[in-house]
Amino acid sequence: MASNSGERKTAIGGLLPVSPAFLAPMSGVTDLAMRRIAARFGAGLVVSEMVASDELVRGSEEARLRAEGEGVTPHVVQLAGCEARWLAEAARLAEASGADIVDINMGCPAKRVVGGWAGSALMRDLDHAVGLVEAVVAAVKVPVTVKMRLGWDDASRNAPELARRAVCAGAAAITVHGRTRQQFYKGQADWAAIRPVRAAGAFPLVANGDIATLAQAQACLEQSGADYVMVGRAATGRPWLPGSIGAALAGRKPAPISLATKHDIACEHYEGLLSLMGRETGVRHARKHLAAYADEALASGLEPNETARRELLTTNEPTRAITALARLFSTDRVDAAA
Repeated sequence: MASNSGERKTAIGGLLPVSPAFLAPMSGVTDLAMRRIAARFGAGLVVSEMVASDELVRGSEEARLRAEGEGVTPHVVQLAGCEARWLAEAARLAEASGADIVDINMGCPAKRVVGGWAGSALMRDLDHAVGLVEAVVAAVKVPVTVKMRLGWDDASRNAPELARRAVCAGAAAITVHGRTRQQFYKGQADWAAIRPVRAAGAFPLVANGDIATLAQAQACLEQSGADYVMVGRAATGRPWLPGSIGAALAGRKPAPISLATKHDIACEHYEGLLSLMGRETGVRHARKHLAAYADEALASGLEPNETARRELLTTNEPTRAITALARLFSTDRVDAAA
């Protein structure tokens, strides 16, 4: 397994994460309420949703909410864009609002993002990509990191070169998702394919992709040579997961997460979204999370309650959603098969 000892290799711009497992940035998922919970349960770092740099500069309320980090330390904001002036100014705004780290997205595979030559499209023009890193590094005093994929496709797996050049341009750490852009999220992440990035230098390296268990995290570290792992989709409905995996990787016994605690977390997350976004937007945004929490109740061994699940995912009344969560996580239901 890759060693996590020694601040020289694993500190990110002077910041030493509390554990070797991070919460990955996920658009529409890693809202502030989720990040607060994940950080409290011991995730080494939690990263904001992807924030469009030009929208943040123009004062978009949605972009501001995505970049919000009150109550999260360290606060990491991920920015997307393809123009140096927007990225640099957005980084300055993020820093002024309390960001401890600014991450540049060079890995998003979404068509609407790469269509504007942002995200993983930047891996098709390394000179331009490195120029963006230089602009952001020059704009802020906080560490700047870069998240990328293996490459655009199998014919151009250039992550090692981009990582080496980005670090030379001032990047403090590199995260690599073990797929190419053309794979999107299909197939299995190739952790071993990240190892050539490790060979490109001694910078802090984070491996990402298909990590849902301690065994997978250990295998990923072993195959990739990375210093850290990043947990993504598996943390939806389980924001405590990165902290649990990180504790185990660091040699500590993870604190057990009881059914009652899971219920409390689901309610906290839901109510946090309503407070952050307002009732109408919060109710709509919460549905993907509520579906995941309902799935977690089943995964915890509880029998299905389709009536409560349907109510949870369709009601616009917060009190009814809270009641449905209580029914889903109850161990003494009489209508479990309803």
